[in-house]
Amino acid sequence: MSTIVIKNLHASVVDKPILKGLDLTIKSGEVHALIGPNGHGKSTLLNVIMGHPKYVVTKGSIKLDGKEVLDMEVDERARAGLFLAMQAPQEVAGVTVSDFLRSAVNSKREKPVNLISYVMDLEKATKAVGFELDMVHRFINEGFSGGEKKRNELLQALMLKPKFAMLDEVDSGLDVDAMKNVANIVNSLLSNDFGALIVSHYPNMYRLVKPTHVHIIIDGKIVTSGGMEIVDKIDKFGFNWIKRELGIDIKKAIKKPQNLEVVAIKDGMKKQPIMIKTESKMKQAREKAGSKPVAKVATKKKD
Repeated sequence: MSTIVIKNLHASVVDKPILKGLDLTIKSGEVHALIGPNGHGKSTLLNVIMGHPKYVVTKGSIKLDGKEVLDMEVDERARAGLFLAMQAPQEVAGVTVSDFLRSAVNSKREKPVNLISYVMDLEKATKAVGFELDMVHRFINEGFSGGEKKRNELLQALMLKPKFAMLDEVDSGLDVDAMKNVANIVNSLLSNDFGALIVSHYPNMYRLVKPTHVHIIIDGKIVTSGGMEIVDKIDKFGFNWIKRELGIDIKKAIKKPQNLEVVAIKDGMKKQPIMIKTESKMKQAREKAGSKPVAKVATKKKD
């Protein structure tokens, strides 16, 4: 049996504090649901545990079986048994799903996995997530639909068999049948050697997975914990009851544009980059600043 112990965890992004003294303990065999309004630290916690370089830990500790996770590089955390199913999986051109998984499996072993054994395990896992076998011979997530990308994340979890899996909204954008499939996969992983931390906005997901623990995170802290009764309460009343019963005000998070481009506006070298959403808004920003952009960070590579 393994245990993750998180104590007094503080973390920030671009000098903005997000996690503000979070405590949490997860043991093998447990499924923990993390619920809260957008922008209050759910995804931040998962990314901090996994070691995303964008997030800076300023205080606290994360220990896996007594070893300090914060001292480990990302690949060391993965080999130690941590896994993150990402909210927005990226495409990786030139690397097939099969080759990637074989390398990942071998990185956790002293000797390379037997090819026949690997192929048999891959076929079984591919069938479990509802993939056609030829999907694993395509480049990672290239041309995949949103649902296929999420299932590819779960395929990785099945093949890598982590001690703890963190699932960041792997059910978002899925229909009812696909959500049931996701829940069945998570339930199939459960054992005395596996635990999970799940982030979802859908009560039905939790009803299918049946978490052993449910936590509400507000402003970077877990403010209350319990069981499925919390999920049912949020489904019925939203988060409004938190202020009434716990006396906690829920501050609205700053919404971030979905498709960001950065335009540096020349203004005596004093203006900060302006974050904008579309070409039309870029034009409006330039006109408002009264000058032309001196630089643009494009999302595509130059020819």
